[in-house]
Amino acid sequence: MKAVFEIVDRYLEAGCCSALLYAPIDEDLTYRQTRRYTLDFEGDESAAADFVSKTLLDEVAQDLHQGEGGALSGYQFVIDYGMKPGALDLEKEAVVSYYEHLDGPAFQLNDLKIEQRVYVFGEGKANPDRFVSDICNRAIHTWSVIDGAN
Repeated sequence: MKAVFEIVDRYLEAGCCSALLYAPIDEDLTYRQTRRYTLDFEGDESAAADFVSKTLLDEVAQDLHQGEGGALSGYQFVIDYGMKPGALDLEKEAVVSYYEHLDGPAFQLNDLKIEQRVYVFGEGKANPDRFVSDICNRAIHTWSVIDGAN
């Protein structure tokens, strides 16, 4: 079974997209960044959700969204990017190690995928390829672009 959890910083406002890119852009575009965790597991789904909320979520400063649909709306496009299989992913190693040391978890974690999600907002026309080339490193990242205006 798979479950997707997206963690959104509650108090961070959208920032100028020029901060993401090597050269500033003329368009009036903003972005918000979230983190997505996709768990491939067997067993109790509520136990997997509890694991995420207790291990990865700061309940004071963050909100947790569960499900395939995005946590935010009104975007032009989204870039999801994460580490390629076999690339050093210290966060994934730490989460899996923590899970492996739990005493009798009610679910079996088979795999974990961690991605950054960048939502781009605004009225200007943005080229997702430019964002991908500046944000993602082809040697270590995989990515996908989701067209929006949701």
